Order: sequence, then C-alpha cells, then structure tokens
Amino acid sequence: MELRNIDDNINIIESVKENSIAEELDVEVGDILISINNNEIKDIIDYKFHIADDYIVVTIKKLNGEIWDLEIEKEYDEDLGIEFSNSLIDKAKRCRNNCMFCFIDQLPENMRETLYFKDDDSRLSFLQGNFITLTNMSDEEIDRIIRYRISPINISVHTTNKELRKQMLNNKNAGKLYDILKRFNKANIKMNAQIVLIPGINDGIELKRTLNDLSKLYPNVESVAVVPVGITKHRAGLKKIDSYDKEKSIKLLKEVSSYQRKYLYEFGSRFIFASDEFYVLAAWKLPSYEDYEGFPQIENGVGLLRDFKSSIENELKNITNININKTVLLATGTLAYDYMKRIAKIISENISGLKIKVIEVKNDFFGHTITVSGLVTGRDLIKNVINEEFDELVIPESMLRSGEEVFLDDLTVSDIKNEIQKDIRISKVNGKDFINTLIN
Repeated sequence: MELRNIDDNINIIESVKENSIAEELDVEVGDILISINNNEIKDIIDYKFHIADDYIVVTIKKLNGEIWDLEIEKEYDEDLGIEFSNSLIDKAKRCRNNCMFCFIDQLPENMRETLYFKDDDSRLSFLQGNFITLTNMSDEEIDRIIRYRISPINISVHTTNKELRKQMLNNKNAGKLYDILKRFNKANIKMNAQIVLIPGINDGIELKRTLNDLSKLYPNVESVAVVPVGITKHRAGLKKIDSYDKEKSIKLLKEVSSYQRKYLYEFGSRFIFASDEFYVLAAWKLPSYEDYEGFPQIENGVGLLRDFKSSIENELKNITNININKTVLLATGTLAYDYMKRIAKIISENISGLKIKVIEVKNDFFGHTITVSGLVTGRDLIKNVINEEFDELVIPESMLRSGEEVFLDDLTVSDIKNEIQKDIRISKVNGKDFINTLIN
C-alpha cells in the first residue's frame, strides 16, 4: 500500500478515552494512525467507515517510531475511543463559489484570518451539520458518500433552476445540483435542504419551483428551511441585493403556511419551515412546539425561540422555594430582544428576588441590518452595557467562537470583564442551562 506523507498535524491522536479499546491496547496521546485493515485513512469518513467492522487490524506509529499492528475484536460500530488533533484527519476543503450573498465576502478587513476561510466540505456536513453546496465535489467524492452511506447531509440548495443557481453561486458547476440530489435519493441518502432567500431573486415563483422539485425526493429530502439573506454594511463592490423587511416577511410566511398545508395533506409532514427571523420581522406569533415536527433544522435557526421558551417553562416547574437577591443583565441581539423580555418576565415571576434586565446590543460592527446574537462583537457589547446597573452579565454561548471565550472581533470574555468590572456568565441556549446560569 502506497501511503501519503503522514502529517503529524492531521492524524496525530490527541486524546484516548478512559476505559476504551484504545486505552486497553496502550494507544497513547501522540501516536499516529496509519491504516485500518491495510486501508489508508485519508480523513474522518474513511476512519468511521473502516472501524465499523467487528474485526479490524489497526496500524499505529508509536512515539518512538515503532509500528504496531493491533488486532481488535469488538462490537459492530463500537468506537475505539480515540480523537485526533484535526477532527477531519485532513484539511478542510475551500469553497470555490463566489455567491452573491456570501457572508464572508461581507466581513470588514483586518479580522482574524480564519474567519475569511470558506469551507464547503461534505465531511463537515456529516460531522458538524454544516451546509454544503455540492458544487466543489468530484464524482469520486459523490460516489464515496453513496458507497459509505454518509447520512444525513445538509445541503445549501437555494434554487433548483440550473441557470439561476449558476448565477447565484457564480460557479459553472452549480447547475448539476438536482442530478446529484437524485443520485442521493436513489441511494436512500437522507438530506436536509436550506434555501437562503433573496427578495426578487429566488423567492416567489422560483421558490415554488424549487419546492416542487425537492418534494419529489421526499422522504429522503426530509426537510427544507428558508432563511433570509443577511446583509452587512461592508458590501462595497458586491452585487446590490435587497433584504427582508416586515412586509416581505409577512408575504413569505403566508406562502410558507400555504405550502405547509399542502405538504401536510400529501406527506403528513409540513416539509418546509421558515426560520425564526421571518417571524420576528413579521411580528407574527411563533408556530406551536408540535408544528416544528421534532425541530429538524433547529441549528439553522428554525424553531430555536420556540424550543427555548418551552424548555424554560419545563425547567421552571422544577424550581421551588428559591429566593435570590440580585439583578442580572441579559444581553441579546436586536432580533430576539422583545422575545427575551417576555422570557425574562416569565422567569422573574417564578423566582423570587431575581431581577432580569434585557438589553439589545445594536450591531455597529456589521451594521444594524445584522440582528442575531451570534454576530455580536465584544466592542458592541461593551458600548451597550457599560453604563447599566447590574450585578452580573449573562451572554449566550452563541456570541462566542465555538469552544472558546472569544468574540468575532477577538476580544475575550476576560477583556469584557476587565472593562465593565462585573462578573460575566455564559449560557447555552437551552432552558436548563439558562436557568442554572441565572440562579447559581
């Protein structure tokens, strides 16, 4: 077997889980995975596929240079208990699209270099739920998804109109999408679709056409989410496009409701779901908890507010005889401001002595058209809270870079804490963690 050059930064073992198969076989941090059953492990998909068997031979290079062949009998699909310094065991693939709505192209200059990296990697879709366009994949990669039965895959569809999709993504391969989806459907690969809607571009009749095409692939296309395009103030030199306002959002939600009734009758599923941002912009009541059908695209901002409220209400049922004497300042983006004020009122009425002040952080960094909490910067946070009176500041985890206490503008939580001279607590966006953050 001819192996690629081994890159210690790619397939080095970073951790070994306690009481795992790997620990029992004396696999150690710093060892390097070479192959499984004599198959080179090019990335995490190869790894997940080849460890599934109940008998495998794992070849490891030890820190001292020795090569170990480990014969392993295990349960089918049982994990070895190792994690790698690079979760992909490979470099992420760069996106070659030049989408008219790409958010990365709307970033200001002089930000952290990694923020400008555009990925379009099917492995990240499988591992982390990232949405991919399928335009940057070779036939070999598509065949491998089918052969390995990688599922589900989250796909940025936007439109099934071949020529329009080429224009929107500025990629000559973008028109091949529906043919690939049909191949995945034939192989029973499960898919979730995303449509970033741009007024006058892929809405209206084009949205109807796209939904008609995607519905033909149901149930393997399990759900479709529509989300509004995000526009920052940093669009110099980019194509002029419109954003959604109240009137446009109301019209869109009426269309979505009509489609949902149609598909609920045909499939027993609403199939298409609108993101929370549309409901907030339209000042419409959120759908019921049941209407989200298990929240298949909650990570895409579809049903996040409804799920959060329901989990808060459930958690408050378990709160008894608690008396707290403090004032908490809750920071949020302008999108969720009114909603979070209602949540704060519900909590304050159930926990004696707890006062919650909600403050909306206006996004001067990206522009006031950007309203979500996940794009709030540290500097904007400071400007909005510095003159407030409170005991503790609570911020959602979504404001920070994944796995780090760092904002998009590279300010850290410690930087903010030093500036405002108040304690800061970070909450996950779920009811249990949020309540615990407030009362503990």
